[in-house]
Amino acid sequence: MSKITSLADLKKLREEVQSKIKLRENSQNPDQMIQVKVGMATCGIASGARETMKFFVEELELQAIDALVTQTGCMGYCYAEPTVEVILPNKAPVVFGFVNKTKAAEIIDVYIKKGQLIDGIIPVTFKTIDE
Repeated sequence: MSKITSLADLKKLREEVQSKIKLRENSQNPDQMIQVKVGMATCGIASGARETMKFFVEELELQAIDALVTQTGCMGYCYAEPTVEVILPNKAPVVFGFVNKTKAAEIIDVYIKKGQLIDGIIPVTFKTIDE
């Protein structure tokens, strides 16, 4: 931990701690908030998933959209990396493929804010063993 030498240092430390507390509190009720899961397996990282995740974190915070952004492992869509799963409260999850910064901005502006579907969704065409 660095030494606090000014009021500005103290305020910065306070903001960092509060954001970590907020993330911890929000993660206990994920069903009641927007969730963005970025596929960060090796194939996703090689395709630019780190930049995509960083963009989501920064842009959602900049626009004051309360969302939980996390990373996940392989989603099984290696051909469409980087992949991002978005879950809106009380809605089924939607997986988007080939998500770069431009597509991420569209996901935020159109799907997350307005609830309208956009191009780039990976369709679910399989059945589980229970069905």
